[in-house]
Amino acid sequence: MNNDEFEQFVLKFGKDILRFCRMTAGDAENGDELYQDTMLKLLEKKKRLDSMQNTKSYALSTSIYLWKNKKKKYANRMRLVPIDSMEGMSDEGYEFSDHDNDEASPEHIVLRQDETDMIQRLVQTLPEKYSMPIYLYYSADMQINEVADILGLPEGTVKSRMRKAKKQLKEKLEAIGYDR
Repeated sequence: MNNDEFEQFVLKFGKDILRFCRMTAGDAENGDELYQDTMLKLLEKKKRLDSMQNTKSYALSTSIYLWKNKKKKYANRMRLVPIDSMEGMSDEGYEFSDHDNDEASPEHIVLRQDETDMIQRLVQTLPEKYSMPIYLYYSADMQINEVADILGLPEGTVKSRMRKAKKQLKEKLEAIGYDR
């Protein structure tokens, strides 16, 4: 893959990959960092990439690989030196802000963001074998067969895991009184 082909790849699939990275990481900052790491890794290997192959799947697989490595490193660090939680820090007076997009009314923005945050938190509570297919399918806009290729699983297994994940999410949403 040459520079022009790589640039076209980023223009065509960059938003999907970024959305997937943000969903996987759970927030914009870590997602942006994961996206940057993914693109750097792809840039390093661009001469070995073939634009005729499914480079998007390879990029998403790279994201998953990098995210798993980062989680392992974080878990090891937390074993050695735990960090205060954001709730604890906010109780002590620290402020965290999140600047997203401009919609019609502030109430609409807050309600939609709360809803999105709640669902993302619930997806994050799922075991990784269930959350990864959900992230790939919904945030990276992948088809079932592409998700299966990325995860190295049969399509039936991916469908089954997605069905179980949706069932668990529905049960959790109903348990907290969410009815939409």
